[in-house]
Amino acid sequence: MATPVSSIRNLGPAFEAACTGAGIPSAEALRKLGADAAYARLLHSGMKPHFVWYYVLVMALQNRPWNDCKDAEKKALRKRFDAIKVTSFDADRDAFEQMMDQIGVRPAV
Repeated sequence: MATPVSSIRNLGPAFEAACTGAGIPSAEALRKLGADAAYARLLHSGMKPHFVWYYVLVMALQNRPWNDCKDAEKKALRKRFDAIKVTSFDADRDAFEQMMDQIGVRPAV
């Protein structure tokens, strides 16, 4: 039986719903993808980029408190976040295109 995404430390029902919408159905699937690929998939599915959600995900997959990310580590994560955002988020995609992506009309990233 699959473990819910919300069973991972720091990740609640809203994040679980976003994962479900992005085709990430379980904690196991999220862990297998890893933080960067999962976040890219979330952005591609239409979620707006938010740095805090990204670093909370990174901390969660490391089983660390969400606010454990500090200083140099946070700066390095910001660079990773910016790179993911550039390649995975298109603010000009409309709701119809996002829906088509979610049902699999276009290939997932």
